Amino acid sequence: MDYKTLVVVLLLAAGSVHAQTPDARERLLVQPAWVAQHLEDPDLVLLHVGPRPEYDAGHIPGARYLNYQDLAVTDRSPGGLTLQMLPAEDLRQRLAAAGISNGSRIVVYFGRENPLVSPTARVMFTLDYAGLGDRASVLDGGLEAWVKAGRPLSTAVPPDRPGTLAQLSVRPLIVDAEFVKANLATGSIAIVDARNTGFYDGTQTGGGANAPHATGHIQGAGNVPFSDTIDSENRLKPAAELHRLFAKAGAQPGDTVVAYCHIGQQATQAILAARTLGFKVLLYDGSFEEWSRKAYPVENPARK
Repeated sequence: MDYKTLVVVLLLAAGSVHAQTPDARERLLVQPAWVAQHLEDPDLVLLHVGPRPEYDAGHIPGARYLNYQDLAVTDRSPGGLTLQMLPAEDLRQRLAAAGISNGSRIVVYFGRENPLVSPTARVMFTLDYAGLGDRASVLDGGLEAWVKAGRPLSTAVPPDRPGTLAQLSVRPLIVDAEFVKANLATGSIAIVDARNTGFYDGTQTGGGANAPHATGHIQGAGNVPFSDTIDSENRLKPAAELHRLFAKAGAQPGDTVVAYCHIGQQATQAILAARTLGFKVLLYDGSFEEWSRKAYPVENPARK
C-alpha cells in the first residue's frame, strides 16, 4: 500500500465511530431540560458562543464565554488562509484555558442575538478533532431555547479555573485541496458545498473585493446549504429532512461526507448535521478560499 492510499484509508476510517452510533443525534444534541438537570454536575463545562456583551447581559448559569476564533488561526499575510485549525499543543492549551479537562462533559450553545449557529458548529468540530467529540454536545436551539423553556439567566461570571487536559489525541478529520482533487470522482466520497445556494450556483461570488473567490463550486460537489439544516427556531431539522438534503447532494448511506464552504466555518454546520445521520465526515478546512487560489476544477451553473 503506497503512502497516498494509506492516508486515504486512515482519513476514511477516522469518522467510522459516528457511523456505528445509532443514537448519534441524541448524543450530539441536548435539550434545555437535560442541561438544567445536569447544571450542578462538577464535570459539566458550558460554553457560550456569541458577542461578549450578550454574554455579560445574561447567560446560562455557570457558562463560560468562548470566542470561537481563539480556537483557530488566521494568516492575514498574502496567500494566507482564514480560520485554520491550531497546532495540537496550542489547541490543548486554549481548550484547557476554557475550563476543559479530560473528564469534562461539554455543552456548547449560541446566543440569542444574531444566533451564531456555524461558529458553534466550528467549536463542536474542533472538539471532535481534539479527540473530545464523544463528550461534547450542542444545546439544540441555543440560548433562545433555554429562555423559551422558562429557564433562568445569570450575569455572574464563573471563576477562571483552567482545566487539566492531557496531550491531545487529534483525529485525522481535516483534508487538504490535494485530497479533494484526488477524490472528485471517488464513489464512496461525497464532496458537499455548505455555502448558501447563490454561491454554489454561481449567482454570487464569495471572498473580498481584493481577493474574490472563483464563481461557482468545486467540480462535482453537491450542495447542502448550512442554513437549510436548521429550522426557524435554529434547531436542527428532523432526520428525515436532513436525509433528503444530503441525498439530493449525492451523499448515500455509507459515504464519507467531505464538506467545505468559504473558509471552513459554515461547513462544520453541515458536518454536525451529517454526524447526526451517521455519516463519516471530513472537513476541507482551506475550503473555497484555497481552492480558488489554486485554480482547481470549478463548475459555474450560471454560465450554462
